[in-house]
Amino acid sequence: MQMHAPAIVATPSAAAELDRLGDQIAELSAHLDAATARLLDLIREFDARGGWNSGFRSCAAWLSWRVGLDLGAARERVRVARALGTLPLLAQALARGELSYAKVRALTRVATPETEARLLAVGRAGTAAHVERIVRGWRRVDRHAEARETARQHAGRALHVYQDEDGMVVVRGRLEPEVGALLLRALDAARETLYQRTRGAEAGSRPADPSAEPPTTAQQRADALALVAETALHHELDPGTPGERYQVVVHVDAAALADPEQPGQSVLEDGVHVSAETSRRLACEASRVVMRHEPDGRVVEIGARTRTIPPALRRALQHRDLGCRFPGCGVRVGQGHHIRHWAQGGPTTLRNLALLCRRHHRAVHEEGYQVDRQPDGALRFRRPDGRLLPEVPAPGAVPADPVQALRARHAAQGLRLHARTACPGWLGEPLDVGWAIGVLHPLALATSPAVAVPAEHRGG
Repeated sequence: MQMHAPAIVATPSAAAELDRLGDQIAELSAHLDAATARLLDLIREFDARGGWNSGFRSCAAWLSWRVGLDLGAARERVRVARALGTLPLLAQALARGELSYAKVRALTRVATPETEARLLAVGRAGTAAHVERIVRGWRRVDRHAEARETARQHAGRALHVYQDEDGMVVVRGRLEPEVGALLLRALDAARETLYQRTRGAEAGSRPADPSAEPPTTAQQRADALALVAETALHHELDPGTPGERYQVVVHVDAAALADPEQPGQSVLEDGVHVSAETSRRLACEASRVVMRHEPDGRVVEIGARTRTIPPALRRALQHRDLGCRFPGCGVRVGQGHHIRHWAQGGPTTLRNLALLCRRHHRAVHEEGYQVDRQPDGALRFRRPDGRLLPEVPAPGAVPADPVQALRARHAAQGLRLHARTACPGWLGEPLDVGWAIGVLHPLALATSPAVAVPAEHRGG
């Protein structure tokens, strides 16, 4: 027995009302897409000017904290915003409400300044599903074209590591794409963006306000690589070798550790100087050995090595905090931070500890950010200038009638949006992806039949 959905018979007046309702939905969607274009412009400018570098590891992390976006959606907004900075035709089509954000998001995965005009035509002519299929076929041709470069790239792989005259370690290399992807995945898993202060003679030239000089992309990558190396050794990359072989040892005088303003040494084992505040950060959760020296420097007594934070307390800290407690972060891998440093008499207790990721542990020690625990147990963070950094930011102001405000803004900009603004030119004919890619893609004509778009991608 076959079941059929009941037929709904609408009166002419009801049908007209539904048509008007559908037109309102389509018109408002066009307004939202035009507003999204403006939002992406603002995100791109904010990202380029480093506005997110006020303790946050990326523009996406700031968006997640400030706007309440899921982190994945925030990353996608930033990606699309950056891409549209070099794709003016797609950006203008979105700003006029002619293309939906969904179509533009898909097209920016493959569009270049040379191909955006023909891809814009695809977006105008087809549905969102058509655009997705074209983009998948386009990327397939790109992958086959790139495969011809594999042998050359493999032969060109190299990694050079050496120490410069000033003690800095220089890393330079070229990795195959899949190895590079593995490295990028490891950096993404660490979910850290840290920047490293210059040392030695350049240290005195740093501005007092760290937020005034955001880290460059190169600095962020360098610090993220340091975290990957640290994590690999923490998980016993070479289990057969004693852990002591891989330890980084810092020698610091007790007076300098208790008060960074006091004179005293703070050096790595090979004699390279680090700041006393860096030593305080490392001492928050390191093993420590107390040594007594004669005035001439001779060691007269060496105490037993002890853990600053015992393993049981470390597990309790991880269980309580679950991740970095810095507002908007939440990175799962963290370091135990003494709110009042143990060198100043702070107890190593759960109440005096907070879990901070590597990036934000540095921010609290060396960049002027402050943290204290309130009587009710809540943590309070402040920026270097003393302003409060709330766990959840205050919501933005919203007009009483946001839809009308949006329409008024677009009218003032000369936009005339209506129910047909974003309608595709598709007339219902089947989509032949293989033919479309052959016509549109610059490399398609050079692609051999063996790597042509397969038949299953063709048809309606």
